[in-house]
Amino acid sequence: MTGKLLIFCAPSGSGKSTIVGHLMQLDLGLAFSISATSRLPRKGEKDGREYLFITAEQFRQKIEAGEFVEWEEVYPGRYYGTLQSELDRIWKEGKHAIFDIDVAGGISLKKKFGHRALSVFVRPPSLEVLEQRLRDRRTEDEGAIKTRLGKAGLEMSYAPGFDVILVNDELEKALGEAEKMVRNFISGP
Repeated sequence: MTGKLLIFCAPSGSGKSTIVGHLMQLDLGLAFSISATSRLPRKGEKDGREYLFITAEQFRQKIEAGEFVEWEEVYPGRYYGTLQSELDRIWKEGKHAIFDIDVAGGISLKKKFGHRALSVFVRPPSLEVLEQRLRDRRTEDEGAIKTRLGKAGLEMSYAPGFDVILVNDELEKALGEAEKMVRNFISGP
């Protein structure tokens, strides 16, 4: 029996990775679906832990070979996607796959897996709060922050298409709400 999919999407800096990390620490039978990307690792990231880091050329070859369940060119020349082999690995372990992915990838997964997937959009309280969170991370230059903020407005327009919108204005409250919805979904039909 294959498992379910828990899809968490949000603009960069909204807190989805923190929420997913919290859920992974609980005994819920979850396994993190490691996305493939053509971007370079950030400081502290390790291949096979946060992402499967491959070149843009390798990514395009895997697209042509039909190895992705979903993929997107999120920024020019920067690809992200979910390999079928990653889902096979998780389901072989008898677990549910949890995703921390971009909005377009989340929509594609929900469309493909329907009722087997719970799609959650993590929304920041405002674009101003989001900008401050991105600046506080100190991982990107001004140009990258402006690009992410521009994309965030577009991404937030897709929120109504998700099963749940989780506003992350108070982290502890958002963590509790996420835990409750995930427990309900995986225990349901």
